[in-house]
Amino acid sequence: MNTEGTHDGQSTREGHVPRPAGPPPPLGTPPKPQHAPTVGTPFTDWLRTGRPVADPGVWRFGHVPRAEEEPEEASDRSLISGAAISALACVLVWSLMRNGYIPYWTVPLKLFTPDEWWAPLTGEAVKGTGGEVAQPLYELLFDAALLYGFGRLGAWAKAWRRVVVARGRLVQAGTVAGACLITLWLVAQYSLPIGLVVYPLLPLSPGDGNGNEATMAHADTVITVLIVLAFLWPALHRPAGTTRTSRGTRSAQTRPVEPDSSAGPADWPDVRAAGLVEAAERLGREAGGGGMNDVDFARIRRAWESVRADPTRLRAFDDAVRDKGAGACVHPSGDRDLPVRAARHDLLTRQVLLGTVEDGERNPYARRGTGLALDPGVLGTSLLAVGPSGTGKTARLVRPVVESLALQALAGQAAVVAVGAAGSRLGPDDAYDIVVRVGDPASVHDLDLYGGTADPDEAAGLLAEAFVGDVPGIDVRRAATTLAQLIGPFREAYGRFPAVPELRELLDGVPSALTALRQALEGTGRQAMLRELDARLRQQGAPGDPGPALADRAALLDRPAFSGFFDVGAVVGGSERRGRPFSLRALEHPVRVRVDLPERAHADASRMLARLLLAQFNAAAAARADRSLFAFLALDDASHTLTPETVRGVQRLRSANAGVLLTLRTLDDVPEPLRTPLLGAVGCRMAFSGVTTWDGQRFAEAWGTEWVETRDVTHRTVFADQPLTRAIHAFRKLVTGKAVTTDAVTVRQVERERWSASELAHAVPPGCAVLSLTSVRGERAAPLLLRLSGTG
Repeated sequence: MNTEGTHDGQSTREGHVPRPAGPPPPLGTPPKPQHAPTVGTPFTDWLRTGRPVADPGVWRFGHVPRAEEEPEEASDRSLISGAAISALACVLVWSLMRNGYIPYWTVPLKLFTPDEWWAPLTGEAVKGTGGEVAQPLYELLFDAALLYGFGRLGAWAKAWRRVVVARGRLVQAGTVAGACLITLWLVAQYSLPIGLVVYPLLPLSPGDGNGNEATMAHADTVITVLIVLAFLWPALHRPAGTTRTSRGTRSAQTRPVEPDSSAGPADWPDVRAAGLVEAAERLGREAGGGGMNDVDFARIRRAWESVRADPTRLRAFDDAVRDKGAGACVHPSGDRDLPVRAARHDLLTRQVLLGTVEDGERNPYARRGTGLALDPGVLGTSLLAVGPSGTGKTARLVRPVVESLALQALAGQAAVVAVGAAGSRLGPDDAYDIVVRVGDPASVHDLDLYGGTADPDEAAGLLAEAFVGDVPGIDVRRAATTLAQLIGPFREAYGRFPAVPELRELLDGVPSALTALRQALEGTGRQAMLRELDARLRQQGAPGDPGPALADRAALLDRPAFSGFFDVGAVVGGSERRGRPFSLRALEHPVRVRVDLPERAHADASRMLARLLLAQFNAAAAARADRSLFAFLALDDASHTLTPETVRGVQRLRSANAGVLLTLRTLDDVPEPLRTPLLGAVGCRMAFSGVTTWDGQRFAEAWGTEWVETRDVTHRTVFADQPLTRAIHAFRKLVTGKAVTTDAVTVRQVERERWSASELAHAVPPGCAVLSLTSVRGERAAPLLLRLSGTG
């Protein structure tokens, strides 16, 4: 199939043998819903599970929306007191009614029944008439109305769930048994006249006393059995999804979303509707039979979207699917999954689960207890994470995000570059197409120092950002001009850019190097490049010349450890050439790249290379002709890598369908003038536990303020005027030790910081972080206190 190298091709890793993916392994498939499957296989159930549209950052897999405002829940004490008082009131009214202290309560009965049913003077039911049944039946209905009314008034149902059911099945069964015994006793005493309603309906004989007693005894037995059976349901039934919270109250957990058993994505209705019935059936069989995993589904759906955009690919898509099934349109590496997954992913929504929003007052009620996930929609605004070492920035943030985008790269949806120190746990080598180990002689891949560009001015600008972007007092634009005046003529003379030793000699002004370059240029006849070289020679050694600073930075890369790296197609100084240089121009393809920097042995060189990669990424992402792939750069440690130009470039990435992830131990690793612009350039900000109050102050300013309702309670001592009242107050103070006071409550709307610097520094528990999100469409999520996955 013609996919322009997006899906087919050979592996780009040396010695890698593409392997077909059989049935998805247990560790490779998405976690199945936490309930018994209704139909199909776990994979098809995963496909059919609901994913409602939600706010940015909400884990949509099986999400059940919550109310915006927290319902006011009464305490157990108030529930018990309310239920007890209403029950006592119900018994009182019922007793007064039964003993005739409430007149006229039988008037509605006599208004709607014949007069001959009732005695004229006493009002009692006349024997042999319908009054013998109507009166006890009316009493039963009246008793039921009393129970219903006072039950609603005292919230008996809520008290039953939170006070009785919450304490286990034994307490529930015991309470029901006691209520059943009381009911049977009331029925036996005819206080609940169920028997009086049943007896007149029995076939009794006037002259057969023993037979009538036996018949009535059988009726009593039946009534007893029915009452016991009626009480069995509340004794055994427990409301689903109720748990006891730490405060002793009851809270209903959301029930898991059942998979939709109707025709869903696993049946590929769009492919079938396009007339590719055989291809749809092949895909459906593999989805239901376990031969397809989530990466296969996302990859083939991505290929189908490209077919809908370009109908000329329909025939090739049909042939590939009928021939290979779930293995059609495979990634160029041949991989259909990652070797191992360290986080939970949902490729249908392109989300990765980071953790759970804490169930506390600091978070909005609608978000409490929900999963928090990241996807390209929010990563496209870039993310800045700050936290001291050991807080989980790499393991709990960088690796899950990089892993998610690597899976999306296998599905033809993204391109990801992960940059970190050698030894950082960013995933195994088999999870990447290209692994660049700078300074490691065993590295298969090399790094293109000039970013794959053929324009000397562009290459000079990128190098200037990397070399002197962090040096105070040096104009980066002037440094870029200096570099362009050297590498431009060099490329014109030799057809390539200079290697690192050659560039260092030119910047140092070595006469032999400059003379050789001039002679080579004179042979080409390019006077414009000769004028560039002459201009550089005139500026050399002048006050403010950036040449010496550039030469010092180039010397950091001209070390024996880097011999043979940064290959430009020439052998310099007897160094061995490295093959297969990687440049960020490859972002137009779904590549998975990891760059290991020698942070321990060459810290300054590593920071300079990190600046170079960030500058090259900003330029390459914006220069892509095809921006359908989401391009992402993850810098595991962005200390001393940010410059004014790269900060501006980060802000422009959201319009290029790209983003970056920057982690810092502290904002002090960023120059002071760039700290506020950096927080403004990124749309997602994350503060881990343990940040300093100085860093917290920056985050607090970025997150702003909100209007909250405060309640001020003022206690005022009561001074009585009457002697008796003063005596009572004195006795109360003697007993309680406190003066008699009244409370004055003042409710106000005040403007308060969402998170203060002190709260960020001291109130964020270990294993947690505060995260705010902004989507590329402008949707925002307020700062949320997040419990990171795997931290308890």
